Amino acid sequence: MGESDAPTNTMSTEKGVNFELTAYDPPVIAAPNVPATQNKDAFLSSFTANENHAIMRKVDRRFLLLIGLMYLIKNIDYTNAASAKVLQVGQPRNILKELHMTADDYNWVQSIYFISYIIFEVPSNLFLKKMSPRNYQCRIVLSWGIVLAAHAAVHNKQGLYAARFFLGLAEAGLFPGLIAQLCGWYRSDEMGKPIMWMFAFQNTSGVAGSLVAYGISFMNGLGGLSAWRWLYLLEGLFTVLFSGCVFFVLPDWPKSPRSASWLTEREREYLDARLSENAPRTHDANFSRTEVWTSIRDPRTYAFMLSQLLVNFGGYALQWQLPTITTSLGFADLPRNQLLNVAPAGAAVLSIVFAGWFMKKAYLTRPAFIMLIMFGMMISFALLAGLKGKGGTYTACILGTMFYAVYFIPFWAWRSSSVKGTTGTAFTLAFQSCIGQIGGVIGPQLFQSQFAYNGYKVSFAICAAVIGAAFLTNIWTWWLTCNVEWDVRRIKRLRNASEKQGHVFVGDDVKVHEERNFSSGAGRLEPGSHRSPILYNPSKNCRGQPLI
Repeated sequence: MGESDAPTNTMSTEKGVNFELTAYDPPVIAAPNVPATQNKDAFLSSFTANENHAIMRKVDRRFLLLIGLMYLIKNIDYTNAASAKVLQVGQPRNILKELHMTADDYNWVQSIYFISYIIFEVPSNLFLKKMSPRNYQCRIVLSWGIVLAAHAAVHNKQGLYAARFFLGLAEAGLFPGLIAQLCGWYRSDEMGKPIMWMFAFQNTSGVAGSLVAYGISFMNGLGGLSAWRWLYLLEGLFTVLFSGCVFFVLPDWPKSPRSASWLTEREREYLDARLSENAPRTHDANFSRTEVWTSIRDPRTYAFMLSQLLVNFGGYALQWQLPTITTSLGFADLPRNQLLNVAPAGAAVLSIVFAGWFMKKAYLTRPAFIMLIMFGMMISFALLAGLKGKGGTYTACILGTMFYAVYFIPFWAWRSSSVKGTTGTAFTLAFQSCIGQIGGVIGPQLFQSQFAYNGYKVSFAICAAVIGAAFLTNIWTWWLTCNVEWDVRRIKRLRNASEKQGHVFVGDDVKVHEERNFSSGAGRLEPGSHRSPILYNPSKNCRGQPLI
């Protein structure tokens, strides 16, 4: 329909001034028709904003704390290798001394973990729908807890390498599986909230992990075990116990039988109906070859993948080396050196909370927000490569950790807007994530002993160059998704305005299967804007490609 026929929502300010928000409907790209029925709109409009908030609070209570704790424990458990390295450093009970390893040997501890994680990520995630998310995630948490506890029994570097390989195998699928499941409960414009919780908890793992390592350092020699063995054993046993919480609390899908125990039938129908057209659904098939093939052919899959790989390259390198850097600065003696990791983690958590609030307001499209973050990340790594002073280096560590952590809040919300179907979502996220984790394989290898002479300035210069390349790949990804992202921002603003008036916005939604055309080249169109023949061409989309 044309702009003059578009549905409108009449709003009023506190002073009684009325204005209209137009649900703009620009030209679309022909694609398989996925219509929104009048019955669906009538059903959704029967809910008030207060009812919507009450239902989503139920969903939040089921998910947010649990997935935050899952991701917190996961990150404590896999990053504790960096903390274990500096426990009793230089003493006979240190892990390097006991296992007869050099610093270069130990870098492979993290790389091997990511190699198995990469190999098993996609096969693991394809079982998500068939096993049900609750059973799938419980199996992951239980198996990785057992493997982590087994780390305490190794007696040489070969045993540690084997344990790390099986840890990556056990953990594969947890993150993309959670994101795929959340896409079936939250709209794309709402995904910033659960992702914010996951990454805020993840970055408290730096604080929690450092405090745990600090406490366990005093257990060194207790029962004849070194502190690093106690670290692995206790964290592994706690993870095994936590798998029971996952089994009893984590939901499956909105219309799964288990959801009836805490949602009414009307609420379950509402949660399913409010999702955008590309979201995973309860009734979807366990596996769709067509959705897998569609994902493989989509250039956006590779654009997001490359962006994630390059950012992870620098970010994982900094994460891996951070405890070593803070210890080498000499600000604190053992074991208080672990506490120097608290400030970077604290800054990351605060920035993540801000990002969640900022995205909710829809001031910018998500890729535009990401470009600001990428600029800050480039500056941080350039400072790590160029500064020599201890204070400046520590400040750069805090900034680099902060910008790397906050990047993924808009990134994964942005990624969720263009995945399609249950199988397509599970496959795409796992395929992208597994290749993106290659950065975790390469990053630690940059910190070879041959580069230690000047504080690894060469290593950080390489990281800075890679982050610069990531800046360019994020621009490419933005170009490929510009239509959908403008649509997401437009609908989010309309939904925000409707909620202020006590209504649930209906009658329009983000188009993914039939992608709307909002602009051509660098220009863009807002509802009611002037259609410049230079900036707007109705026969082309925002990437300058002809409409089919």
